[in-house]
Amino acid sequence: MHSRIGFRMVVLTLALAVGSLTVVMPGYAQTQGSERREDRKDARDTKQTGRKDARDVKAECKAGDEKSRAECRQDKRDVKQDARDTARDIKKQ
Repeated sequence: MHSRIGFRMVVLTLALAVGSLTVVMPGYAQTQGSERREDRKDARDTKQTGRKDARDVKAECKAGDEKSRAECRQDKRDVKQDARDTARDIKKQ
């Protein structure tokens, strides 16, 4: 009697183990991760473009002789900060 119950328990345990291994993982996890990676890439591209634009703004400002060096630096900082804000908004969507 005991060997029958023991045998049934072993069979039941094996059946549960095999059944739990065949469960399909949810498909949305990879999709969400890839979307986040794409958002980070877009945000990084936005920041890099902002850096280039900031350099151009500073060069134009210095060539114009209308503003001081400090004002040109501040213009560059403002352009870079705007790019950071935009990148942050892209990541938060």
